[in-house]
Amino acid sequence: MNTLGVTVVLGLLLGVWAQTNIERPQCDSPEAEEAALAAQDYLNAQHTHGYKYALNRIEDIKVYTKPDGDNTYKLEIELLETDCHVLDPTPLANCTVRPKRMTAVEGDCDVLLKRVGGVMTVTAFKCKTEESTEDLCLGCHTLLPLNDTTALDFVHTSLATFNNMTENVTYAVMEVGRMSSQVVSGGAIYSAEYVVVEANCTDDPCVPLNDAMAARGFCTTRGSSIDHIVDCKMFLTMMPIIDANSTVADANSTVAADTNSTAAASPAMPPMVHIHTGSLSPKLGLRYHKLTTLQDPELSGFLSSESAESSEVVPVAPAVVDAAAPAADPAADAAPAADAGSDSDSSNSAEVPVVVKIDVPVAAAHAVVDPIVVVPVCPGRKIFF
Repeated sequence: MNTLGVTVVLGLLLGVWAQTNIERPQCDSPEAEEAALAAQDYLNAQHTHGYKYALNRIEDIKVYTKPDGDNTYKLEIELLETDCHVLDPTPLANCTVRPKRMTAVEGDCDVLLKRVGGVMTVTAFKCKTEESTEDLCLGCHTLLPLNDTTALDFVHTSLATFNNMTENVTYAVMEVGRMSSQVVSGGAIYSAEYVVVEANCTDDPCVPLNDAMAARGFCTTRGSSIDHIVDCKMFLTMMPIIDANSTVADANSTVAADTNSTAAASPAMPPMVHIHTGSLSPKLGLRYHKLTTLQDPELSGFLSSESAESSEVVPVAPAVVDAAAPAADPAADAAPAADAGSDSDSSNSAEVPVVVKIDVPVAAAHAVVDPIVVVPVCPGRKIFF
């Protein structure tokens, strides 16, 4: 690079450093864990299908600091699927992470946060979700697509068995969480997990109640269509109740749904009942529910390559160039980012290393610069596996 090029690059660097510094806390530091837990809770709140996810590891953290105190946290975190459905009011801390032998599902997310009023607030995120194929054995349960017709028939057969055991209430399938099969000597054995919702069966077929106070539950079943066991656990409705006098009861009270009660009405904005009859993406035949992929894509310039399910723009910062060094090969520079980026926007994913901080006097613009890079202690420890 000629002298003019070096001068321009260093001038750009000085302008960037005057406005923003990049700090690299340890991944297991209290600051990083605070941000990661805030991201975990926020991502679960956006995830409206399938299961809750628990933080497993902080893989990287950068803090973009400005003189005005407007700091941006960029996290790369790994989440693992638990056995608690998103509608289950059980606290996440009491949910069990699904083990690898049961086909664990992992979410890798890039999250941007800001500290507002002393509280971490998520401003953007990107996630990709994939199943783990490690520690699977011959004869173990194998996940089936959520639109597998034979497995769905098994689900409805098991629900009919449960409905025959209930009195005055009939349930319909609200969403299938996962289905799997196991090959044994007597044939295929199915296992399934699904959410049910109270239904109105005055007509045929039954119509699920689109009511915030409709009873909901989580069912597990195993066996075959002619010989199976089914167990359903009803969720308790944790929502404000409006009584006949239009006064709102304690929002933290736990109330079981009662469709025969005329003293309660639905809250003003009840949750929409989503009736799941097949795969969320029949074209792909998904075997699990993905995390919400992308939010606020206009801010994705800060986000890195963790999410291959959405287009991404990797943050580009001017690199420090040694005037005596040969010019870099653009193709070689773009190769790592192309491997990690998305298919839809791989041409824009060339990643340029982000310089942490280098004090470069203006008078030394023509001198060879040795970058001083703070080596972070990342990734952090794994909480589960």
